[in-house]
Amino acid sequence: MAARSTPRLSRRAVLRLATGVTVGLVVGDVAYGALYARHHLGVTRSDVACLGLPPALEGLRIGLITDTHHSAYTSLPFIDEAVTLLQRERPDLIVLGGDYVTQQNPRYIADAAAPFARLRARDGVFGVLGNHDDRVEVPKVLRRAGVTVLDDARTRLIVRGETVDLIGLHYWTRGLDDVARLARGRAPFTMLLAHDPRRLHEAAALGVPLVLSGHTHGGQVWLPVVGALAARKFPVAEGVTRERETSLFVSRGVGTVLLPCRIHCPPEVAVVTLRRAPTA
Repeated sequence: MAARSTPRLSRRAVLRLATGVTVGLVVGDVAYGALYARHHLGVTRSDVACLGLPPALEGLRIGLITDTHHSAYTSLPFIDEAVTLLQRERPDLIVLGGDYVTQQNPRYIADAAAPFARLRARDGVFGVLGNHDDRVEVPKVLRRAGVTVLDDARTRLIVRGETVDLIGLHYWTRGLDDVARLARGRAPFTMLLAHDPRRLHEAAALGVPLVLSGHTHGGQVWLPVVGALAARKFPVAEGVTRERETSLFVSRGVGTVLLPCRIHCPPEVAVVTLRRAPTA
């Protein structure tokens, strides 16, 4: 009895099948990212080693909320949930990383900072402006909520008996000379709050020990193998990196921009714990 031959798929059929599977996976990812993942807010806790950190500041906890993007896609209750999650962590210091609305939309500015009025931290609550924020109305509502706005400004804090400077950089301030002007006469331990993580390069050139940033949304859409396409131009899409003697932490943020979707890149509030970096 002759054996039955097994039908063989043509190359065209294989390609069609592969294309169909790929499209199905992408559509599934987009649907999941839009309907669920972008709403799945969590807390990221990260240790960041800092060179020159005074012993008294070992273990200092900094809460970071960034890129809330209050809009049709990011509601005030969702931003309020971010505030609640961070307050449960009881950080020593709270910083806000910018982009409180999207494209300076006046419809959302008035209420954009309302949830921040509940923020409390022993060493204060500070914020900077992002590329989606104007320099008049957004700072006004932030101040009304009790946030100290550092718009190309530096403030001096006494934290656990140590002098600490916090520099807040506007998104469009990029020149080394401009950052150097703000850092002139700074305390030995200084932190730079900058919406754009690319300011790591200026901070490293000036020997500023720590930069805290957002802006990238972690890439917002992260694909296997290729990674976060939208964040390739940044030092890192999320988490910790270092350049020379400067450490950088980048948060994925809370809201979304352009597309109401996150793929493999969930929203977060962050708690950064400072650690002393070993000296060579």
